[in-house]
Amino acid sequence: MRSTRSASRGLGGDGVPFFVRRPYLLARDLMVDRNHPPLEKLAAIDSPRRFLWAILPHAARTFSACIALLPRRAAEPAAVGYLYCRMLDTYEDLVVDAAERDAALRAFAGRFEDARLGSAPSINANRARDQRDASHLLLVERHTLVDRVYGGLDPIARGLIRDLVEDMAAGMRWSNATFAEQGGVLRDRQQLARYCRGVLGHPVRFASRLLRWHQTGEAILPPEIEENAMQVGEMIQLANVTRDIEKDLRRGIAYHPDLAGDLGADVTDDDPLLLERVRRVREELLLMALERAPAYRPLIDFLSPRRLSLARASGLLMLSFTDQYFRACAHRAGRPPWGKRRSGTRLILAALPAVWSRRWAGRRLAGIERDFLRAAAA
Repeated sequence: MRSTRSASRGLGGDGVPFFVRRPYLLARDLMVDRNHPPLEKLAAIDSPRRFLWAILPHAARTFSACIALLPRRAAEPAAVGYLYCRMLDTYEDLVVDAAERDAALRAFAGRFEDARLGSAPSINANRARDQRDASHLLLVERHTLVDRVYGGLDPIARGLIRDLVEDMAAGMRWSNATFAEQGGVLRDRQQLARYCRGVLGHPVRFASRLLRWHQTGEAILPPEIEENAMQVGEMIQLANVTRDIEKDLRRGIAYHPDLAGDLGADVTDDDPLLLERVRRVREELLLMALERAPAYRPLIDFLSPRRLSLARASGLLMLSFTDQYFRACAHRAGRPPWGKRRSGTRLILAALPAVWSRRWAGRRLAGIERDFLRAAAA
């Protein structure tokens, strides 16, 4: 009999039908320690698809489970697209020099102009600040494995991924130039919204186009659905922004002009005035995110027209994870949180009935939207 370890490797690897692999991927995502990735094991994987699914939870956080819930035809391109986005994020986070960073982003996107995909720019391994950074550097270092999966995808899926990488790289280059010109600060909500669209609006639109292609054979979205996808991207990226305010200040970045004088500061209890400024900014950005909630349900309804829909369950799971975060964010911003905290296992189990029931999904989505709008209006 094979050991449990060997069986797990088999379930996560090649040659296993995706509907068999999916439960293993979901269970693994609940147990994986993202702060301590198994770097040696990841570095030893030679199979492109096995590497793709093994490194995904260390690159994608909550997105990994949502991708695993997607239909088979959409799940693999979604995983490839997200890992390329993580590579772009790694250049943005770990390449310190602004000119070098801009060149790396431009060169990475430029690879997709040639079907053969040349080598990606390298990053100095000494840039890693912790093991999570090390796993992202490993992903960039082993990008050719992801390239091999990309090369085997349907041409339409490859085109969607190419558009995603080019759009996201352009958005990152804009934000890097804007931060440099403005001394590390975004000046207003319009700039912040553009930043959020560049970072996560394009991935949400990509996933929406991918699911539309899976359903109809055409990767075209109506203008109002494109706008919904962008607003959803803003909402989800604002979760990342509000989470990392203190860390970003230490590295000289602020997404709100009220913190322009605090760049480089270490936010501690010793400075109550700074603590209060951070709290107020976190509260304002939280409300900005919650106000975008009405864009979510129409997007999911459009992307899951059939009675049976894995995409509907994936969308509900993504909003449930986001809801969990914003409850915690409300507490940090000095506002009363809503509802009860649930484990990842319970969130996944609660999302599964949405595969079969539009009514179940509609009630859950409407309830989260209602909580968001009530919190924003309070």
